[in-house]
Amino acid sequence: MSRADKDTIRRTAAEARRAQSDKRQLSRQVTDRIASMPQYAAARCVLWYVHVRDEVRTQDVLCEMLNESDREGKRIAVPYCDGDELRLFDLRGGDDLSVGAFGILEPRAERRGQADRMVSANELDLIVVPGVAFDALGGRLGHGRGYYDRLLSGVAAETVLVGAAFECQIVPEIPMDRHDVAMNFVATPQRLICCDNG
Repeated sequence: MSRADKDTIRRTAAEARRAQSDKRQLSRQVTDRIASMPQYAAARCVLWYVHVRDEVRTQDVLCEMLNESDREGKRIAVPYCDGDELRLFDLRGGDDLSVGAFGILEPRAERRGQADRMVSANELDLIVVPGVAFDALGGRLGHGRGYYDRLLSGVAAETVLVGAAFECQIVPEIPMDRHDVAMNFVATPQRLICCDNG
């Protein structure tokens, strides 16, 4: 498939996501589905994204996840932009965040440099991955800037990758390039798709 095919899928899926009603309720079903996965329960370090615009919403549950992580000994990390890369931050409370690049809540600049707050990609056991579109084989289409592609290429082979999507974002096929990394699972409000990408 050509770049034009990707652009068409991206545009169509983004429009469907924008038009999706009940985003808050459906997002909660997605995040609950992810949190109930045995792979999530077993993970010691989880990367969640902080949603922006029409993405599956995560902010409502992040504080709950942080409270639960205290009891379970689980670390919760969130990404932030540093040039063309995503850096990872050990999130411990909502006051760690402020508005950053692209209008996204990100770790406060003055806390990013603290050694005990830095997380490396190879420490992650599970990553919740945003996207514009996904397919049942784990194909993912982002916004085209490549931030997550670069991050995911550097994680450990056993790290579990879970796409978070509304059902309207699931398409028959995502054209995958050589550098694209497939998801192990895709969670929607209706189902957890186990992707046969191995």
